[in-house]
Amino acid sequence: MSTPSSAVVPSSLPTSSPSAQGVDARGVLAFLDAVEAHPLIDPHSVVLVRHGHVVARGWWAPYAPEQPHLLYSLSKSFTATALGMAVADGVLSLDDRLVDVLPGLADAATSERARSLTLRHLVGMGSGHLSETWDRAQAADPDEPLRGFLGIEPEREPGTVFAYNQPCTYAVGAAVQHARGETLLDHLHSRVFEPLGVTGTECFGWQQHPAGRDLGFTGLHATTDAVAALGVLLLQRGRWGGEQLLPAAWVDEASRAHLPTPHQPEVDWRQGYGFQLWRQRHGYRGDGAFGQFMLVLPEHDAVVAITSDTPDMQAVLDAVWTHLLPALDDDERARSASSADADDELAQRLVALALPPADGAAEPSDELAWDGLLLTPSALLQPGDAALSDVRVERRASGWWLVVQESAVPEGWRFEVPVAAGEWRLHDAPVPEDLGRTGGGVVPLAVSGGWVRAVGGTESLQVEVRFLQTPHRLVISGEAASASLRARWVTPPLRAGSLAELRSPALARPSTP
Repeated sequence: MSTPSSAVVPSSLPTSSPSAQGVDARGVLAFLDAVEAHPLIDPHSVVLVRHGHVVARGWWAPYAPEQPHLLYSLSKSFTATALGMAVADGVLSLDDRLVDVLPGLADAATSERARSLTLRHLVGMGSGHLSETWDRAQAADPDEPLRGFLGIEPEREPGTVFAYNQPCTYAVGAAVQHARGETLLDHLHSRVFEPLGVTGTECFGWQQHPAGRDLGFTGLHATTDAVAALGVLLLQRGRWGGEQLLPAAWVDEASRAHLPTPHQPEVDWRQGYGFQLWRQRHGYRGDGAFGQFMLVLPEHDAVVAITSDTPDMQAVLDAVWTHLLPALDDDERARSASSADADDELAQRLVALALPPADGAAEPSDELAWDGLLLTPSALLQPGDAALSDVRVERRASGWWLVVQESAVPEGWRFEVPVAAGEWRLHDAPVPEDLGRTGGGVVPLAVSGGWVRAVGGTESLQVEVRFLQTPHRLVISGEAASASLRARWVTPPLRAGSLAELRSPALARPSTP
């Protein structure tokens, strides 16, 4: 009987062959084919749980199960879970007003609507604002965005209209942290990750602002296994083994639609919104920018966790509905004579998942033209470009290297990456301890690339740098003849800052003054 790939299993869940849990492995294979073939989807990982058993689990190399991944807004579902536990323990109530939970900010609420905001309004994205307010809140008070938020008049009565609004979740996270006396991540370690048996949590991190306050609405770096485990906890209505970790009534309330979302551009975003969970055509989910998903499918007793890099998140969901969902029908297809062969094929496929390396030759046509060449931006930054001041090309005993200098921040990070033709080469780029709040430790990278010759003989160097703990990848290209440089993000990071921040905050170890 085949079992999923990898020796370490997410949390304490048992493994099983797909067919033993009524899953047609051919549907899972078709899903893998679909996401790999889609020109806008760069898949990183997938975990499928059915009837409490892990039936498929794989990572596309160079991504790996032990690497935490930036979850972007999927972080919100973890924040809501922490609120649910605080409500269950009686330290907070959904009807608590924010200005009562955080009385030090009460004077910032300049209107009755702002003063009336409750945790129920906030966790359901029903603050009464009609649009995103994070930038305005930060501009009003960079050191305490909640003061800026409370000073923004809601256009409608709280609880009457949906708007995807980051300060809502930020306020929920701040309320939980204040009530608990510890960060969201520290609290989740003891109340969620440890009971669920999630491993590798020492590498988990959560971006903060101000220092000491986890963002809540984004910034959590956690493994796909942790995402799958939370999904299973919600699927089981808060029960794990013999323990009720989260009240079933909370899960029921959190996963139903509280406000309609008719104006969202994609169909699976128009099904209504719960407590930091989206309703969808099948079940409900938490999701994050560029394709981070926790899909909970109660009607199929299944959870799907996915990480990826894509500007077309609906395409990922469409692939799930088209290929994975029919594979969960529990009919005789999953128990047919060919099921064992399909199980084996899937197991082998999951072990061998890999993203193709970047194109390029290992050596340039003219080594002298490239060795020591300083590439600099030849024009103003274009949309999607990264701010680099220069890139030096060096020939070393170990091969060709790029020395990259960023210019996005006053104290730009200077790092080195190998030019790895025909493969993905893993590289931990060190960060100086004195590089501000992001200093110390390393940034895990995967690098691939080489020299590309166009028709007519023009030669350029193209290197792809993947920041392995995020969805993001940077393509650095340059020409010897013009000594020009372009650094293009495939999908630009949503928060500006040093490239050294593109990793779990747990890896940063700045020196203390």
